[in-house]
Amino acid sequence: MKATATAHPIQGLVKYHGIRDPDLRTPYHDSISLCTAPSNSTTTVAFEPDRNEDTYVIDGDRVDGRGAERIRTVVDHVRERAGIDHAVRMESENNFPTNVGFGSSASGFAALATALVEATDLELTHPEISTIARRGSTSAARAVTGGFSDLRAGSNDADCRSERLDVDFEDDVRIVGAVIPAYKETEAAHAEAEDSHMFQGRLAHVHEQLADMRDALGRGDFERTFEIAEHDTLSLAATTMTGPSGWVYWQPESLAVFETVRNLRSDGVPVYFSGDTGASIYINTTAEHVDQVESTISDLGIETRVWRVGGPARVRNADAALF
Repeated sequence: MKATATAHPIQGLVKYHGIRDPDLRTPYHDSISLCTAPSNSTTTVAFEPDRNEDTYVIDGDRVDGRGAERIRTVVDHVRERAGIDHAVRMESENNFPTNVGFGSSASGFAALATALVEATDLELTHPEISTIARRGSTSAARAVTGGFSDLRAGSNDADCRSERLDVDFEDDVRIVGAVIPAYKETEAAHAEAEDSHMFQGRLAHVHEQLADMRDALGRGDFERTFEIAEHDTLSLAATTMTGPSGWVYWQPESLAVFETVRNLRSDGVPVYFSGDTGASIYINTTAEHVDQVESTISDLGIETRVWRVGGPARVRNADAALF
């Protein structure tokens, strides 16, 4: 009972903020994202009858504390569904910077859920697997279905699951990742979201923003899609910065990227910034302009990665196993 899976991290376009049910990790409102490839998390799991306890290792380090609790929530759910009680050995590796705002928890839990389902021979669709991954990280639901994905809010697994969207310009999208190392705590920000005086304001306008985003994606409107994502980035930051802890994730380099992107756009380049909870920034552009955009961001002295839109989580062959 062993399997390996790979999933891509997500970039939030209309981002969720705050968790309605901390056990199921169901959000207050819908969210839409895209997956970034070739960045990925690869996870191997094995159910071992002779093992006394679960062991979880990420990037060579054993996971304990709250991190292990979140992994165990997903593992226990699959054990219950599969009717087994064996201990699990899990190892996971990321090929991109983690804990800097690039969605590593999403890809990690998406790969974990996919590998667990395969190892236990549960026959589930990607949307069904997304409800399992969501228990570890709400955004992981969208990393399971990949591409441009839409996670509907709900109170149960029948309603709160991710679906992939058909987007005409998906193959033309390029994402320049501006890597700005500054550790962040996304879970803590979600926990106090309701305490921000801006939170109710965000809830009041986010549904219109979601409708506009779905419309733009359905019409194949690149510019409008990423214009909305840029504005949503600012809305999310306003909410996190006005919570009790006053989370300010952006660094001077983040602000320099914003200004550079706006200057490029004023020169006619189709380019927009976006960010989740973290200092690192996504810069969304097209295949035609990506070299110019990447070069301009690099000239700021910022490390960059270039990505395209990635597909859904997938099971790997046995030779890809991490142990």
